[in-house]
Amino acid sequence: MDKLKSVLSGEEARRNDRTVLETVNEASTLGWGTRVKGFIACFVVGGACTILGVCMLFIPKIGLTLFIVFYTFGNICTLCSTMFLLGPLKQLKRMCDKTRALATTIMLTCLVLTLCAAFWWKNFGLALLFCILQILSFTWYSLSYIPFVRDAILKLVAVCIK
Repeated sequence: MDKLKSVLSGEEARRNDRTVLETVNEASTLGWGTRVKGFIACFVVGGACTILGVCMLFIPKIGLTLFIVFYTFGNICTLCSTMFLLGPLKQLKRMCDKTRALATTIMLTCLVLTLCAAFWWKNFGLALLFCILQILSFTWYSLSYIPFVRDAILKLVAVCIK
């Protein structure tokens, strides 16, 4: 019935002019309580997967593979959890801001390269290196949301190097 009303009122024609991202953003009109619950659930799942991955590291033979899978999946869940709070379109725009574009690119590249190194190239040393780079880039990306923290860290590192 709603579809018929939108066609008859001309809303359907206006809907066809929208981009895919606008459609996704409109579909994510959740209430604030639902957004917070989604954020918490996704964040907890991501954190649990990350911790579970670290625990799996100590299983002989398959532990490293399980660590890589759970750790990467945990990072993806944690990253996606913020989409509940902001909405997917706003989150993607913020991820591509000039202050976080490099960190976002490195983080997403490391997520993909970690899985490639583990399953395609079968090079676990390289996979661990990409996991470490995931940690560093995810931390740097997360710190970009706190004003002036990255500048303070850079100044601290500069002082420590001198």
